Amino acid sequence: MQQDAAAELAPTGVLRAAINLGNFLLVTGRAANSDPQGVAPDMAAEIAARLGVAVQYVPFARPSALADAADDGVWDIGLIGAEPARAQKIAFSAAYAEIEAAYLVQPGSALARLEDVDQPDVRIAVLARSAYDLWLERNIKHATLLRSESADGATRLFTDRDADVLAGLRPGLFTEVERHPGARILDGKFTAVQQAIGTPRRNAAGAAFLRAFVEEAKASGQVQRLIDRHGMTGRLSVAPPTVERP
Repeated sequence: MQQDAAAELAPTGVLRAAINLGNFLLVTGRAANSDPQGVAPDMAAEIAARLGVAVQYVPFARPSALADAADDGVWDIGLIGAEPARAQKIAFSAAYAEIEAAYLVQPGSALARLEDVDQPDVRIAVLARSAYDLWLERNIKHATLLRSESADGATRLFTDRDADVLAGLRPGLFTEVERHPGARILDGKFTAVQQAIGTPRRNAAGAAFLRAFVEEAKASGQVQRLIDRHGMTGRLSVAPPTVERP
């Protein structure tokens, strides 16, 4: 299987790994040669080592741009949140890590629970086409989603009080609480972003290899070691193992 996987995942002799630079939990810095550093790049490097090839990082500023390029032949694997809309073109592994998505509400807001947010008069600021935006699009029935093409833009909607709620990754919202005295993060999560590894759907052997690799990396403690190495303990969680159905 590994030989077939290598032929599909590294047809040029190099594994081209698409990395979402916008995820500050999975990409935490840059090397001297400008390569991204963090949990996601290290996962890609380990896959390349297993296949016996070099890794080349293909950076994207936003996850939506990474997903859109799935059929363009510019990357072989992509490290990105797994979502049904993206799975139409990308064959995903199970998640290797999870990130809680939560709500930040304005100072003095009457919103007290997650269930209170989905009301007709509530406006939710969110990064357009992020994994948690795709979840909100499927599940929010009454509130209005105010989308921005950048995380900073979504925050400005909240800062300017054009939005009642800021939806985001919980670790990032901790920073916003410090910037907005009196703002509160509601208890609980509305979803957990499933960080996975995908490849274009035409790569059946490659997809099977990635699924097996992720399960082994979780079970062996490798994912947790990477989380610890990059200082993301308590901010990233190792995803649970996939349960095989009889």
